[in-house]
Amino acid sequence: MESLEEFDEIVHEPDDAFVESTNVYAFMQEYGIDDYEELIERTTSDVEWFWDELPDYLDIEWYEEYDSVRDDSEGPQFTDWYPGGKLNVAHNTVDRYAAADSERRNKVACIWEGEDGDVRNFTYHELSRTSNQVANYLESVGVEKGDTVALYMPMVPEVISILYGCFKVGAIAVPIFSGFGVEATATRIEDPEADVLFTADGFYRRGSEIPLKAPADEAIEEADHDVTDVVVYRRFPDSDPEMTEGRDVYWSESVAKQDDDYETAELDASDESMLLYSSGTTGKPKGIVHTHAGAQLQAAKEVYFGFDLKPSDRFFWVSDIGWMMGPWTLIGTHTFGGTMVMYEGAPDHPQPDRFWEMIDRHDITQFGISPTAIRALRKQGDEWVEGHDLSSLRLLGSTGEPWDPESWLWFYEEIGGSEAPIINISGGTEIFGCFLMPMPINSLKPCTLGGPGLGMDIDIVDEAGESIAEDHERGYLVARDSCPSMTKSLWQGDDRYLHEYWSSFQDPPMWDHGDWAQKDEDGFWFLHGRADDALNVAGRKVGPAEIEGALIEHEAVNQAAAVGVPDDTTGTAVVTYVVLEPGYEESEDLKEELRAKVGEEHGKPFRPREVLFVDEFPKTQSGKIIRRAIQATYTGEDLGDMSSIENPEAMDELENAR
Repeated sequence: MESLEEFDEIVHEPDDAFVESTNVYAFMQEYGIDDYEELIERTTSDVEWFWDELPDYLDIEWYEEYDSVRDDSEGPQFTDWYPGGKLNVAHNTVDRYAAADSERRNKVACIWEGEDGDVRNFTYHELSRTSNQVANYLESVGVEKGDTVALYMPMVPEVISILYGCFKVGAIAVPIFSGFGVEATATRIEDPEADVLFTADGFYRRGSEIPLKAPADEAIEEADHDVTDVVVYRRFPDSDPEMTEGRDVYWSESVAKQDDDYETAELDASDESMLLYSSGTTGKPKGIVHTHAGAQLQAAKEVYFGFDLKPSDRFFWVSDIGWMMGPWTLIGTHTFGGTMVMYEGAPDHPQPDRFWEMIDRHDITQFGISPTAIRALRKQGDEWVEGHDLSSLRLLGSTGEPWDPESWLWFYEEIGGSEAPIINISGGTEIFGCFLMPMPINSLKPCTLGGPGLGMDIDIVDEAGESIAEDHERGYLVARDSCPSMTKSLWQGDDRYLHEYWSSFQDPPMWDHGDWAQKDEDGFWFLHGRADDALNVAGRKVGPAEIEGALIEHEAVNQAAAVGVPDDTTGTAVVTYVVLEPGYEESEDLKEELRAKVGEEHGKPFRPREVLFVDEFPKTQSGKIIRRAIQATYTGEDLGDMSSIENPEAMDELENAR
């Protein structure tokens, strides 16, 4: 088996009082479940029981009850969940809490902080009014159930109203990452044939005004589809963006003038709610199709049980509306009338303590972020954390990529005070949630993902499709059954959907998620990166994350990226790039130390052919390292679409790597 020694020590043990205070413990008491192992066994071996109990347990309101939990007569690939049921996400997240007789009518649904320091509190009553205005506007321009509406918006509270306004009408929301450039945005307008686009004049990022309307116009021009209506939200008080007569209108002169009363549409459980595009690192981005029932139940389940949402909590996940975690946070928090925190700008502006300051100022209770972002903030030094009261934090969250133990421990100890568990989750846009996530009642080892999510029939298999989870060997992470939030298909059609997810293992059919996973002898699950990113050196495979983990263990290394490059002898050679900790000098001796360290841990064939030094890596706004850009820069290949990059200057760093 692959070594898991570096992850072996249990460092987090929740005390009995905390365990017994959790939502998941109350669920276990309700159903006579004695321990975590029984909880996972019961919810994953009888998924129909679990997904049938869940709507009532979480108080999800239906206009019409469903006839059966699911119809899987066409196999798990095309399961119809909750046939006969009618509901609407907007009813469960907005309408019922904004009702005149609701005690939460004037509760804050969103605490918004702009990069410039502005703070707005957005109540459920206000959210209801503006969501209704969006719905009435959409109807006024001819949008009907099943039509697509694109959101190319900054992170402002109006984003929530646009999303829920789409839901109210029965339109399909198409969120687009605000950091995308022209090409990526054009694809996401053209592919779903969106007639309506919501955008803004721009947003603040690192103290600068970043224009959004101009790239939106260019994207519309490039797209092979005519957008008929563009709504422009003014973020800058004195802006004067170019407006196209007959197409473009300001929010203040269109949406804001609509009636603020609207009757939310009663929709079938299987009606589409969102079209979320994969990041499109290779080929054409995949259009992931989510339903009202699926998005509603998965996000609610995970925020309530995994992140233990309580009425007084303030939930903050660092994300953009264009990434899955954006709408996931909104739906998950607002299903329970909760309060979420939204931030517009950069994590280190004006200083590296921006997030720690926000946690202190807003008494944030759950804080989610990517491992790469934590590595970058850790590099700034512990002094930026000191002086900020982070005691409000109850749980920490992370997703996006594998951790290294040192950074995980820093997050746990320095930010969580060695008390808040790290709920490290992994799933994807395709399931609007997680295949793997710890429960807050779990003990934790560094970097673990705990185990399968509730109601998720997950396994680890070898290339023949045989289960090897209990052999503690590394294999492919698969789903043996569907869940309500699993994409119905792909917008581009069933053929691509079946090829992408269901073609690897067909007897029986299993969803291949493309991750390398392993369960250790104590029952903790770990991920080793993407199986399709494997570095195949002289016939042996290793994940980039494992090479990077070995490098980050060295006291001099803060961040690392490993890529495979062509090699005449071994087929593929490993090349690594590293960002050093402050106070360490680049040298030939250090390079050799790092090469030797990788060789010791993974074998001589995996010793990096080169170790190159840079000051930063190209990253997405959510903090993920764009490894394909690193590989393409080294090999001289076409970079492709780089519009999602947060720090374009890092590309020069790669060109001039030392």
